[in-house]
Amino acid sequence: MKLHKTVVLVGMMGAGKTAVGKELARMLGVPFLDSDEEIVAAAQMSIAEIFARDGEEFFRAREAEVIARLLRGAPGVLSVGGGAYLNAATRARISEEGVAVWLKADLDLLWSRVRHKTTRPLLHTPDPRATLAGLLAAREPHYAQADLVVEADARYAIADMAQAVLEKLSLRPDVLTQERA
Repeated sequence: MKLHKTVVLVGMMGAGKTAVGKELARMLGVPFLDSDEEIVAAAQMSIAEIFARDGEEFFRAREAEVIARLLRGAPGVLSVGGGAYLNAATRARISEEGVAVWLKADLDLLWSRVRHKTTRPLLHTPDPRATLAGLLAAREPHYAQADLVVEADARYAIADMAQAVLEKLSLRPDVLTQERA
């Protein structure tokens, strides 16, 4: 298979963007990139520390810059932070230069995956589940603008989810083609 555009995995924290992205990249034989990891490496501090020191607006501006840079590179699989796709310019850039795939997961699945993590600054609230529900409700209309949607299922292993993404990508010859032997 030959990947012609970067596959950008979008969705909520806990949707599986990093785990599925790594498996998908392995299946396609392309690099896996994570915009959050790139930001942390550049800033030499955690996202929580960036949020605390500089605020969410500053973080989102750096995030947009990093995503634009990564899209200019060779085609691969890119996982972006849950809030990245809310930026209209970032959404447009992803669809122009890559393909957005929404890993759509319901609240119960997301909560089961993030409730014990301390690395989610947006969930440092008195009622993190309610906060997550509010974020999901606010973000779904943005995620629904993705080029492709793959429904997450709690019964899926990571490889199953990556295979489901691959099947959706195979419907887009501008993104993925079968190499002739």
